[in-house]
Amino acid sequence: MKKNAIFAVLSLLATLSVNVYAQTDSETFTVEKLNQLNQLHNVTLSPQGDMLVYGVKKGSSSTDNHLYKQVIKTGTVTQLTKHEKPESNVVWSDDGQSVYFLSTRSGSSQIWQQGVNNKTAIQISDFPVAVNGFKLSKNGQVFALSFTVKPGCETLACTVQAKKADKEKKYNVRAYDQLMVRHWDTWVTDYKEHLFVGHVNQYGLLKNVQDIMPNWQSDFAGISQVSLHPEATALAFSAKNSATKVAARDHAWTTNFDIFEVNIVAGQTSFDLINITQDNKAWDASPVYSDNGRFLAYKAMKTPGYEADKFTLHLRDNKTGKTRAVASDWDRSISSLAFAPDNQSLYVIAQDLGQKSIFAITPEFDEVRKVYNVGSNGDLSSHGNQLYFTRHTLNSPQDIFSIDNHGDKVKQLTNINQGKLSNIKFADYQQFNFKGWNDETVYGYWLKPANFEAGKKYPIAFLVHGGPQGSFGNMFHYRWNAQLWAAQGYAVVMVDFHGSTGYGQEFTHSISRDWGGKPLEDLQKGLDFIVKDQPWLDGDNACALGASYGGYMMNWIAGNWPTRFNCLINHAGLYDMPSFYQSTEELWFPEYDMGGPSFGQQVNNEKGRVNAKISPDYSQFNPSAYVSNWQTPMLVIQGELDYRVPYAQSLGAFTTLQRKGIDSRLVMFPDEDHHIRNPDNLVVWYDEVFKWLAKYTQK
Repeated sequence: MKKNAIFAVLSLLATLSVNVYAQTDSETFTVEKLNQLNQLHNVTLSPQGDMLVYGVKKGSSSTDNHLYKQVIKTGTVTQLTKHEKPESNVVWSDDGQSVYFLSTRSGSSQIWQQGVNNKTAIQISDFPVAVNGFKLSKNGQVFALSFTVKPGCETLACTVQAKKADKEKKYNVRAYDQLMVRHWDTWVTDYKEHLFVGHVNQYGLLKNVQDIMPNWQSDFAGISQVSLHPEATALAFSAKNSATKVAARDHAWTTNFDIFEVNIVAGQTSFDLINITQDNKAWDASPVYSDNGRFLAYKAMKTPGYEADKFTLHLRDNKTGKTRAVASDWDRSISSLAFAPDNQSLYVIAQDLGQKSIFAITPEFDEVRKVYNVGSNGDLSSHGNQLYFTRHTLNSPQDIFSIDNHGDKVKQLTNINQGKLSNIKFADYQQFNFKGWNDETVYGYWLKPANFEAGKKYPIAFLVHGGPQGSFGNMFHYRWNAQLWAAQGYAVVMVDFHGSTGYGQEFTHSISRDWGGKPLEDLQKGLDFIVKDQPWLDGDNACALGASYGGYMMNWIAGNWPTRFNCLINHAGLYDMPSFYQSTEELWFPEYDMGGPSFGQQVNNEKGRVNAKISPDYSQFNPSAYVSNWQTPMLVIQGELDYRVPYAQSLGAFTTLQRKGIDSRLVMFPDEDHHIRNPDNLVVWYDEVFKWLAKYTQK
C-alpha cells in the first residue's frame, strides 16, 4: 500500500536556537508530573501591542495561580498579582495602562482593576451576587456581565432573597415541566445565567446593572459569546431563545442558537432584543464587532439539529445592513475568529489535517490563506503585522508564540515549563496516512516509546478518540495524554477515522447514521497498515482504549472485532443505544446521528399525529445486540455524575462481562462527570489503566 508519511515534528525549536527539552539523565514522564506542569490561561495582548498579560497556574491543584506581564520588545517578565486568590477573565483598558479581572479576594467573584505598574488592585464592583464573567467596552464606560439569577427578579437582591428562602425550606425536591432536567453534570435549577449591562460612575466604579433578559427561562451561551460595539451603543450575544417557556420547550432537541443584538444606553429601563439570525434554524455563534464598528462577524451552521455541521464565517455590513456567508466553499469549520487590525480581514482558527491551524480570510475576495499549521493553536490576537497565539503539540505543552501575518518569523515568547521538563524525554511522533474505507485517505499518528531501542518490538496502546466528531490530533492533552503511554513503554497509535474533524465536512459527516461501519473499517485498516509499515510495532501485543464514542467503540469492537486485542479499556462508553437516548440530556445529538428519536419520528396524517418508522440505527449499531460475541477482557470506567453518558451504560457493559465470565473490572468515580477532572482521581485513573494494560501485554 502506498503511503505518504507526513512528519509533524518540525525543527521549530532549532530555529529558535533553544533546545528546550535537552536531555541529560532523563526522567519518566508520569501523570504526577503532568499534574505539576505550569498551565497558561487568560492570555491577553495590550491594545498598543507592546505587552502581554497572562495567568500561570503552577500545577493542576496549586494555589499558586497569578497574573504575569511580559514586555514584548525585551521579553522581560514580571509577576503582576500576588494575592492568595487567583484571577480570571482578564480584560485590558483601552489605554493599556491597567487590566480588569475577576477575583474572589473580597469573598465573592467581583471585578477588580490594577495598573500594570502597580502592585495592588482596586475593587470596582461589589454586588450581592457573584459575577460569572464580564466584557468591557472600548471606552471603558460600559460592562456586559453574567450573573446567575432567578428569572423574573428585577434586582440582584431579589435573587439573594429567593436563594435564602430556598435554604429555609424543610423539604428537598426537584420538579420539572419540560426538558432539560439536567445537563452535563448538574441538575437544572430555577436559577439561570443572564446577561446584564452596567455603566461605571464618575469614580470608575460599577454600582448598578440591569438584566437585559429578565424573564428568559434559560441560560444564554455565556460571556465568551458576547461582543460590545466599540462605541458602546449596542451588544450582540448568542443564545437559544427562551423569552418564554414555550420558546424554551425544544432546547433539549434543537441546536438553534441565534445571535441577538440590543441597543444599550445609560438609564435604559427596558431592552429590545432583536434576533438577527432568526431565519437560520441551525447554530449561530461567536459574534464579534470590528474595531471600527463597521462590521459584525459570526459563525453559523446550516443544518438544524446537527452539532457537528461546518461553522462558516458570516459578515454583516452595519452600514448597509446586508449579511452574507464568507468563503462558504472553504471546507473547514471555524472554531474562533477575530478581526485583523485593518478591519477588512479576519483571522480564524480551524482544525486542518490533524492540526488546529491559523488562517486569514479576506471577505472582499472570499480568499482564505493558511498562516500557520503546526500543532494546536489558540488565544489568537494581533497588532500591526504581528499575530500572537498559544500553541501545544504532542510533545510540548502550551506556550505563547508570535508570527508575522505572512506566516514567517515564528518566535517562542514563553517557556513556562522549561525547568519542569528539562530532564523529561518525550516520545518521537509522526503523522501517517493510509487508504481507509472506500480507499479514501485517512490520517493518524504514532508515538514511539520514550525509551525506544532500535531492533525491539513494543506493545501497542491503540487510542480511539471520542466525539465521535473529534480528533486526538497534534495536541498536548491533560486527560488523554499520549506521552504518558509512551513513557510506560507502549507504542501509541491513534487513527482519525471517518467522522473525525479537520478533514472536510463530508468526511466528518460520514459517521452520522454509520457509527459502527466506516469508523471500524478505518481502525482495522489503519492498524494493519501501521503494523506492516513500522516493524517495531508488535501487532500481536495490543490493547485498545477509548472514552465516550471511543468507549462505544470498545463495546463495538468487543462484539464485531472480538479477537484482535489482548484487552479493552472502556471509559464512559455507550452500551445500549435505546436506553442511552432515554437518559441522556442533549437529545439533538442521538436524534441526528442515529436518525431520529428512539421511538421514531412523529408525523401528521389524516388520523392525527403518529410515530413513523423507528430508525434501524438503534438496533443495527447497538453494542448490546452483539454481546454473544464478547470475549475480550475489559476494564470499564465511569463517573457517576456523567449525565451525557449516564453510568447505567457502564453498569450494563460490566454486568454483561461478569455474567459471561469474561475477566473485567468496574471503576467508578462518584464525584466525576464525563471526564476525570480531579488531579488526584486522574492519578488513580491512569494507575488502573496501566495495571490493566500490563496484565494483558508483555513488554
